[in-house]
Amino acid sequence: MGKAGLDESVIIKRAAELANEAGIEKVTLKLLAEDLQVKSPSLYNYVSGLDDLREKIMLYGWKQMEEKIIRSVIGVAGYDAVRAACHAFYKYATENPGIFNAMLWYNKFQDKNSMEATERLFDILFQIMAPLHISHENCNHLIRTFRGFLEGYALLVNHGAFGNPISIQESFELSLNVLIDGMKLLEGK
Repeated sequence: MGKAGLDESVIIKRAAELANEAGIEKVTLKLLAEDLQVKSPSLYNYVSGLDDLREKIMLYGWKQMEEKIIRSVIGVAGYDAVRAACHAFYKYATENPGIFNAMLWYNKFQDKNSMEATERLFDILFQIMAPLHISHENCNHLIRTFRGFLEGYALLVNHGAFGNPISIQESFELSLNVLIDGMKLLEGK
């Protein structure tokens, strides 16, 4: 019998915290068990192995990011909602680098859960863009463009890869403004 109060949500939350503290690649079942003060085999009541644990961290991250983005767009519309969603994505990704790295694993896990996790987020983005009168095809292209920008930018920030002394936040804002100005050219198309 495991430690009192131990369940899957407690395990995944703590594993996600460890991923942020040490990096997703350093999170092992042994480390997690030691941290939770349980024996490693007891974790197998909740996860089938390390890949399963990482997939659960990934799903945890997508769910949290979805909630942050939904909260960020309440009461705003149009381009202000696009901007708010981008800020929420960036903030979550840079404040949770270990979880974010796990989230980028989702292409490895092409199962129903991982597809649903990302599809919900994309549905939100389509809803945000609907009033902008941009074709569905162009919205798909824009979501891919914003995803590439946000994921790439967050990864560079998380790895300390920007060496230039100018403000990273100012660069982010400038880039976001350029992307939004480009979106405006697609209205009605």
